Amino acid sequence: MSENDLPAREDIRPATAADVPAVKAVTDAAFTPYIERIGLVPAPMEADHAAEVALGQVFVTGDPVIGLVVLVPHEDHLYLDNISVHPDAHGQGVGRRLLHFVDARARELGLPEVRLLTNAKMWENQKIYPRYGYELVERRMEGPYDRLHYRKTLP
Repeated sequence: MSENDLPAREDIRPATAADVPAVKAVTDAAFTPYIERIGLVPAPMEADHAAEVALGQVFVTGDPVIGLVVLVPHEDHLYLDNISVHPDAHGQGVGRRLLHFVDARARELGLPEVRLLTNAKMWENQKIYPRYGYELVERRMEGPYDRLHYRKTLP
């Protein structure tokens, strides 16, 4: 698959109830490799995907679905609750396009900031997010999870 074959912004769409099994499958595929490293099931794997879809929080790309984001609008920011790309699609720019979609969605909603968190043992994410303008705000324990909180102020 070349960059020209990748989903454009218009190929990222709200998930429907029919997408729920694919949302679960992609999320599980993306996060299963971290279970051993962090010693816990990552929180996105335990999410109520059907409820998130019903609330209009999930956006997917690909047919079949290869990537997704879960976005929760707040009064002063857009919270990126989950970004998942199927491992078979890694390195193809899907995550980059999803992150650009998140920025565009925040702007559409008139929100000046995007926030997210990641597990401190998901080292790969600590390299990725700063490249897209996210700054580390804090690290804190939340229940059993050691989390790094990031934010990105939109111009």
